[in-house]
Amino acid sequence: MTSTVLVDIRDEVTCPICLELLTEPLSIDCGHSFCQVCIIGNSNNSVFGQGGRSSCPVCRTSYQPGNLRPNRHLAAIVKRLREVALCPGKQLEVIFCALHGEKLQLFCKEDGKLICWLCERSQEHRGHHTFLMEEVAQEYQDMFQESLKKLRREQQEAEKLKALIQEKRESWKSQVEPEKRRIQTEFKQLRSILDREEQRELKKLEVEERKGLSIIEKAEGDLIHQSQSLKDLISDLEHRCQGSTVELLQDVGDVTKRSEFWTLRKPQALPTKLKSLFRAPDLRKMLKVFRELTDVQSYWGE
Repeated sequence: MTSTVLVDIRDEVTCPICLELLTEPLSIDCGHSFCQVCIIGNSNNSVFGQGGRSSCPVCRTSYQPGNLRPNRHLAAIVKRLREVALCPGKQLEVIFCALHGEKLQLFCKEDGKLICWLCERSQEHRGHHTFLMEEVAQEYQDMFQESLKKLRREQQEAEKLKALIQEKRESWKSQVEPEKRRIQTEFKQLRSILDREEQRELKKLEVEERKGLSIIEKAEGDLIHQSQSLKDLISDLEHRCQGSTVELLQDVGDVTKRSEFWTLRKPQALPTKLKSLFRAPDLRKMLKVFRELTDVQSYWGE
């Protein structure tokens, strides 16, 4: 259903008195239809003659107020038209004002919303700066294009940072693994007397490893979240810039703020080196001291 057809249908089911969609429509003798409240009020105000007849507000043909009859066909059309206008995702939602049913032709700068001429005259928008939506479309088009340039640069920076984090991860693991093997080699020579010490050192190293990886993974997770948010924002802006003027300006306030203030949060300092490296005790010195003590004990024991 095209917007032109919808406008034509809406005109056909608009009350000539209140200029709103028909509510509980009643038809009179000449065939014209009006809202129940509107035509009854007209009948009460325009009764003339002894026959108690009234005149049609449209063609001035006289009619008997007692001959008013419900027009269920028009009522069904109005009901369907209202359902289409208020149903999310339907074309009419972005063409007509959901509150007044009028065409959305104006843009309110203060609220960043498309409004109709009745909205402009309402208390809610009184004193606001309003323009034809075509007048401000290019301004927001240019603004979003600049935002896209900035956000794409941020996206490139995010990709570089992602590569750096991955490099740090490999570097961190490449430091941990050789150190683990060296500790194990040292303790193989002292297994009988230093087994507990080996386990303690390995546990300390594993704790430090987990702590370092936790910092890196947290930075990576935050970056993934930011990248997705950035991707969604860019997609939204591209969709608006490539779509119709209505799609460009609909609910523009939120996306304008997000695109203006979006900045990539870089992670805190990532771990690069282990805080402490294990140093195996000098077995020769230990054996030398042991032998000297043994020799002294042997001497005094003689």
